[in-house]
Amino acid sequence: MVDPGLPRRDESNVYVDRGAGPALGSAEGELAAGAPREVRRRLCLALDVDDVVAAKRLAAAVQPWVGVVKVGLELYCSEGPAAVGVFREMGFEVFCDLKLHDIPTTVRRAGRVLGSLGVGYATVHAAGGVAVMRAAVEGLAAGADAVGLEAPVALAVTVLTSQDAAPPHLLAGRVLQAAEAGCGGVVCAARDLAVVSSVAPAMKKVVPGIRPTGAPRGDQARVATPSSALQAGADLLVVGRPISTAEEPERAAMEIASEVWSASRRDA
Repeated sequence: MVDPGLPRRDESNVYVDRGAGPALGSAEGELAAGAPREVRRRLCLALDVDDVVAAKRLAAAVQPWVGVVKVGLELYCSEGPAAVGVFREMGFEVFCDLKLHDIPTTVRRAGRVLGSLGVGYATVHAAGGVAVMRAAVEGLAAGADAVGLEAPVALAVTVLTSQDAAPPHLLAGRVLQAAEAGCGGVVCAARDLAVVSSVAPAMKKVVPGIRPTGAPRGDQARVATPSSALQAGADLLVVGRPISTAEEPERAAMEIASEVWSASRRDA
């Protein structure tokens, strides 16, 4: 197992482990102590647990390779808004994945709360339409502005990756509406990236359902490897069980970061 130790930052924003890493392949060996910032900012760990202590332990173990953590319904319902502060204090960017979907007034008020917490990303369900998504965008911006923070990126959830297919007309329509509402990005499956890029190329593209080659699909119907998702145009990869349920989460995170790094260098 890679010993995460007590990682520190150097001037280049690379986490450094003072301990020796194991013998690894070339890319993995180069990242044994930690990944560069440009890799870490593209990897998000899904903390799909209801125990903040366990979530902190896992996040700390993989922090040398992961820069963003996702606080979803399970952890938010267990710990409330305090969960966001816990991971911000650890130095992570926080992706709050609550998929807001209600009447515009309620969504705007909820967005204002999330914006004031300092989240980097927050989701709203595109099925709610332009009015609901615009309310989320406005609420998030207002909440952040009230406490002197940068507005979070509002992400429109298009079609869940647990669903077998996303009809192109439905997907394109929801992406267009998200852009009209002012959302900064979308959440979609890797196979939907071509449609998203053709409709709204400037939007940030967040892809869940990431599975390394050979990893179980679980309840995800539309999955992709890290490199294939990046090659298709993904900006941020959301990884959960391939890291959280691995026998050695640190090694799993390092291997995925190495794949991201290799793919990024090929594209450079």
